[in-house]
Amino acid sequence: MSRFATLALVGSLICFGIFFTNVAFGAAKKGVFLGDVPEMLMLFASTVLFVIGVLGKEARAEKTKTTSHAE
Repeated sequence: MSRFATLALVGSLICFGIFFTNVAFGAAKKGVFLGDVPEMLMLFASTVLFVIGVLGKEARAEKTKTTSHAE
C-alpha cells in the first residue's frame, strides 16, 4: 500500500507541475497549452491523487504505530 501511496503522490506532483506550468505560461503571456476544461481536469486529478497518497501514507503510519505499541 505504501508503494501505491508514493506513486499517487508522484502522480499528483506531475499533474500539479503541468497545471502550474500552464498557469505560469498564461501569466507570462507566452500562450497556454491547456484550455479551461483540461486545466480544471488536471488540477482535479492532482487533488484526487494527492488525497489518495496522503490517506495511504496516513493509513500506513497508523498501522505502523498500532503494531509498534501492541508489542
